[in-house]
This record gives sequence, C-alpha cells and structure tokens, in this order.
Amino acid sequence: MPVVRSIKNLPVIPKAEYNPDFADYVWYTKLFNESEVDRIRTLWDEEAVIDAAVDNAGEEQHKDELRKSRILFLKPSLKTDWIYERLSMACVQANMNRYKFDIQGFQSDLQLATYGEGNFFDWHMDFGSGGISNRKLSITVQLCDESEYEGGDLQFMINQNTVTASKVKGTAIIFPSFGLHRVMPVTKGVRMSIVGWIGGPHYR
Repeated sequence: MPVVRSIKNLPVIPKAEYNPDFADYVWYTKLFNESEVDRIRTLWDEEAVIDAAVDNAGEEQHKDELRKSRILFLKPSLKTDWIYERLSMACVQANMNRYKFDIQGFQSDLQLATYGEGNFFDWHMDFGSGGISNRKLSITVQLCDESEYEGGDLQFMINQNTVTASKVKGTAIIFPSFGLHRVMPVTKGVRMSIVGWIGGPHYR
C-alpha cells in the first residue's frame, strides 16, 4: 500500500476478541485555532484547483450527480507538515481509544476542498475496491465559521438515523472510512474543509 506520509512511533494496540469502545465518529473541537485555520486557508491556490472526482473501481471519474466540489491537493512539504502532524496525533488517539485498526499513515495527499452554492457530495463511503481498499480512517476539518455559509452539513447515516456533525470552525471529525456519509448542498456562501484518509494493511 502506498503511503504518502507515514505516522511515526505508532503505539502497539493490544489484541482483543472484540472492541467495546467503537464509535461511529469522534471529533476534536477546535483542533486548529482561529489563526491556524486562517493560515491553512491561505494555501488555497486558484491555479492549482481541480474539480473533485470519485473513485470508481480504481478509476477517478467525474460524476456530477454524486459529487460536485473543487479541491486542491496539499502535498507533504515544509508548509504543510505541521497540518499532517496535528492530524496524525488526533488519528492515533482516536484509533487507540475507539477503533484499534492496523494503520500506517496517510494513503494520499490531504485535500483542501470548497463547496460553493449548489455543491454537494451525496451518500457514499470512502472505502471501496482498488486503490481505496486500504482506507481505515477518514478525516475532515471544518475551516469556515457557520456564518459564512448555509447548508453544507456533514451527515452520517447510523442505522436509520441521520446525524449531523459539528460545524465549529477548526473542529476535526474522524470516522471509519466504511461509514456512510454525505455533504448536503450548500445553499449560500462557500464551505471549506480539509479531507484526508489514513490507510493500513487490508482488513482481515
């Protein structure tokens, strides 16, 4: 499995027959403070932005009926390493406390994503066949204040219940990549977030 940035000093997770601590998602309120969020937002480069695609059996395809947003890849670098490190620490903690997956690191570059008016991402999982079959944890970070946009709620389908995640600026939400989720259409303004995935060996 390719790893664009490994997580250093991963703790050993004791083996057990079952996991009583599993949670459908966890969040860290204001993992990034106001000035840090502003610093992340300055990384947006209109010339490097592309339309978001979806993975279809290992092939990237544009499907406007499923996903419509714009993204910028944040490759590991001197400018972004601190973001990767902060998210690594949060993911290690969430994994130790709740999931206990065998993880290695970021499977692909972080994405800086924007959802303008009418943009959305319908119900989907981040896990699937081909290149995304090693995804274990999904991460999203709220980079906008709630007053900057309307709609755009990140929601999870948990059994038959739809649950809306926190919209507090700077909050990181971590959940298993096989969890069903969506981003509701933005009706006003622009929603900006970070999205990323932690991978590891195949489930077995």
